[in-house]
Formats: sequence, C-alpha cells, structure tokens
Amino acid sequence: MNGDGSGRTRLMSDPAACDEKPDWSPDGSKIAVSSMMGGGLAEIYVMNADGTGRINLTNDPYYDGEPDWSPDGSRIAFGSNRDGYEQIFVMNADGSGQTNISNSPAGDWFPAWSPDGSMIAFFAQRDGNDEIYVMNADGTGQTNLANNPAGDFHPAWSPDGSKIAFASTRDNNGPGNAEIYVMNGDGTGLMRLTDNPAEDWLPAWSPDGSRIAFNSDRDGDWEIYVINADGTGLTNLTNDRANDGEPDWSP
Repeated sequence: MNGDGSGRTRLMSDPAACDEKPDWSPDGSKIAVSSMMGGGLAEIYVMNADGTGRINLTNDPYYDGEPDWSPDGSRIAFGSNRDGYEQIFVMNADGSGQTNISNSPAGDWFPAWSPDGSMIAFFAQRDGNDEIYVMNADGTGQTNLANNPAGDFHPAWSPDGSKIAFASTRDNNGPGNAEIYVMNGDGTGLMRLTDNPAEDWLPAWSPDGSRIAFNSDRDGDWEIYVINADGTGLTNLTNDRANDGEPDWSP
C-alpha cells in the first residue's frame, strides 16, 4: 500500500499459504517473504515487486522465516530451525551459501542488518528471556544490548544506523503487553514511544527515519499504525476488520 494507507494491492493469492514478514530489496525491485505454500513449513521466497516471478530460495524440510536483505542486496539473513533450534542464517540472494552464523544453544530470531552492512541485530532467549543482541555480519562479537528481565523483540535499525527500534514488555500495562521502544545502537538512550494496554509489535523505520510503522491490536484486531520517531502523530493506516501486520517500507 502507499505510505498513507491508500492503494492496497494483493501480491500473493495462494489459498493454502500463509505469507509473513515481507522485506523489500534495497533497490525496491523485489520482495523476500516467508511463505507456507501448500500448508507445509515456511520457506523463504523472493518475488518481483508486483508479485510475479516467485522463487523458493531455501527449499528444505525445516522452518525458514523472517528474511532481511543486506543493504547491498547481495545477501539475505533469516531464521531457521534446521540445526534443531532456531538460529540466524545468511545466504546469498540467489539462495546459495546458506550458513548458520549465530550458532548458539538457544533460540535466535528476527535478524536485522545495520544500514552499513557490518552488523546484524536479532533477539535471543539465551539469558532465560528474550533480549536484543547485535553481532558482526560474520556472527562474531555477539553482545546483549538490552539486559532486561522483560521480553525484548523484533529489532529494527534506523536508516542512519544510530538507533534500534524494538518491542518490549518491560513496562507492562497488562499480561503480555508489548510497547514500541527506541534505543541507541549501543543500548543506551532508551525511549518509549507507545503506551497502551494492547500489543504493539514489529517496528519498521521509514526510509527517511522520521516515522516508524508497527502493528497493534488496540482496535480489537491487528492494524498497521505509523508514529513519528519522537512518539507523536500516531495514525492507523489500515483500519479494517481483518488482521493486518508485519509492515515494511519500500526504499
């Protein structure tokens, strides 16, 4: 859809599939998506921006999801449980060279490349609860940024690489309640953007860094909202009776 919520167009229409976590390529020509075509386990697909030319990149009997393009468009990070528990993998944009780079005995999810391609943020359960980590793009230097006993999820780098938006239950308004937060890339300077008893998840920065899209069930079903990067100007973009989620801005 357009950035104001207008012009919605359906790109995938397989009645047996569940399509999740779309991610635009840096040049805007393609979209990576996790899809359960035919009701099987999720695989990573890439298609043209108009929905044509769909290709299965992972094509294995395990879960593969949460794709995220590298800034230069040459690689895609994703989560997979092919090693017995979910880990962060990286592959070339054609599906070759699939490599486990996080290699931990706990679950690692939702990779997000830094804008300069040098680091990947993700969240992990290795400390007994979900925490935001960063690591170098080769998997070295894994560091816990959040260090909080609450759950922290779904990191997203700002376009200039200075900040990370994420969802967290640290200031819980109710059971399981998550809000959208922003922190500096080193974990300092925490700022809370949303404050309501509903769930707010999966933040995504606009290309100019001025706004953050996210999904929320504050209206009784999941909708796509946008908010200014300082927490003002909250707007519901989708506003319908269906569930809408997992936003991603075009370049």
